[in-house]
Amino acid sequence: MINADELELTEKLVDINRIAKTTSGGRRMSFSALMVVGDGAGHVGFGHAKAKEVPEAIRKANDIAKKSMIYVPLKDGTLHYQVTGRQDASRVMLKPASEGTGVIAGAAVRAVMEAAGIRDVLTKSQGSRNAVNVIRATFNGLKSLESPEQIAARRDKS
Repeated sequence: MINADELELTEKLVDINRIAKTTSGGRRMSFSALMVVGDGAGHVGFGHAKAKEVPEAIRKANDIAKKSMIYVPLKDGTLHYQVTGRQDASRVMLKPASEGTGVIAGAAVRAVMEAAGIRDVLTKSQGSRNAVNVIRATFNGLKSLESPEQIAARRDKS
């Protein structure tokens, strides 16, 4: 479990949606916010929350993002190997890149990569472009990453 209070976090608002629920008395408006937080050194989390007002939705999403943080093993500002994450109809391919390439990614994936501190990466998002599912697919891919030390320990190698 990662303690978000000990980290110097940057917060990025990825998406705000207005939601209209039609009732017999008219339309009830609410808002959903999608946030990504990270320390730029491999720790990253995301949150999705709804509320009647935008600032409250952002605050709630931020709190959820801090609680859902994961650690991503990095190698000189990029990934150790290529990985694909899936969530529903969204697929996100994450591929390590040579130094100086930068973050080649769409808006949702870019927010996650920059918050995690990944400076050089090639990505391709396929299928659904829904921001929530794209971020979840990215996280599923990042969660499956292991450092060479973790792989060696799993295989009982030195």
